[in-house]
Amino acid sequence: ETIRTMAVFEVTDATFDEQVAKSEGVTVVDFWAPWCGPCRMVGPVIEELAEEYEGKVRFAKLNVDDNQATAGAFGIRSIPTIGFFRNGEPVGGVVGAYPKEALQKALEDVLAQKGDAA
Repeated sequence: ETIRTMAVFEVTDATFDEQVAKSEGVTVVDFWAPWCGPCRMVGPVIEELAEEYEGKVRFAKLNVDDNQATAGAFGIRSIPTIGFFRNGEPVGGVVGAYPKEALQKALEDVLAQKGDAA
């Protein structure tokens, strides 16, 4: 699966810390796998959101088959899981192939939270 937009970047076990855990602001991570049908439905939605939120939110994809340490660390048991991170800390997420509007609402909720909120 090729990522068609530069707004979404790939992360791995090796780069997750640098790219997500140590990053400022909000990062959305799409935990997916190539064999997962619903993941293929979510992929284009993530790319659309990445373009719409460019400069405000970072979007990453992590292939759980190739990066089991990171997936395990966050307890990812079902995919697709869309994880929301603020300043490197997990602040929620959704499991399943959500429609764009639902993902956008979840993201807006995260953006509306104050940075120091637990």
